[in-house]
Amino acid sequence: MKPLATSLVILLLLPMLLHAQRPDTVFFEDLTFDEIRDLIRGGARNVIVATGGTEDNGPHMIIGKHNYVLKYTTDKIARTLGNTLVAPIIAYVPEGAWEPAAGHMLKPGSISLPDDKGFTDLLEAAANSMKASGFKNVIFLGDSGGNQNGMKAVAEKLNAAWKGAGVRVLFIPDYYTKSHADQEKYIASKLGIPQAEIGNHANIMDTSEVMFINANWIRLTKLEKGTPANGVSGDPTRATPQLGQIFLQIKIDNAVSQIKQLMAQGGNQEER
Repeated sequence: MKPLATSLVILLLLPMLLHAQRPDTVFFEDLTFDEIRDLIRGGARNVIVATGGTEDNGPHMIIGKHNYVLKYTTDKIARTLGNTLVAPIIAYVPEGAWEPAAGHMLKPGSISLPDDKGFTDLLEAAANSMKASGFKNVIFLGDSGGNQNGMKAVAEKLNAAWKGAGVRVLFIPDYYTKSHADQEKYIASKLGIPQAEIGNHANIMDTSEVMFINANWIRLTKLEKGTPANGVSGDPTRATPQLGQIFLQIKIDNAVSQIKQLMAQGGNQEER
């Protein structure tokens, strides 16, 4: 083949050749099984199993809030740690009772998987699957308060069962509990909003985080202060993307710090 013809063929095939390369991603869904295998063999022995939720978030915010926030934060956490992949985010979590409806189940679109109806079984199955794949540190973290007890219980159960196997489950409560406290302190000191008025659901923190990730997921014309009817706790009307970036970084930093601490200690620890 003539040099010119060869060059043209290469130019035509270049997009396909580039597309065939392993993408720059930490997410299972974007990789093939052999790419995951090779990454594990190459040192990626840590995996994040993150729990989100599918719940009402007031009239102004999409119900997938927790899952999209985790898509952002787990990417940053995994890349900061290095040698870490992210399993598919768990979107079915405890959200309240079905009959009679309670908690988030009072609003359409919420999906509940209570601890005693399968949530902890799901976590245990996910962790065992990660162990079977060859991961050595299975990292549990959740973006919702109702997920914390289940993750803690499963981590304790599996760490007892796997003692001596060289595989651990690291429960990271600082991602949620410490971060919420740190965010509230920031709001109180920088914005002058008393802690009692910040609220705890679909509020300035949640709304700002989602605004930063994708403003299209916020219905600006429906932003309003919290009432029992709209399911909002607190006042989301003061949310901004700039605050969202700060709040998300708090979660990322707290998670990375606790994960590194637990890995250095060689075990888990109680929530601070």
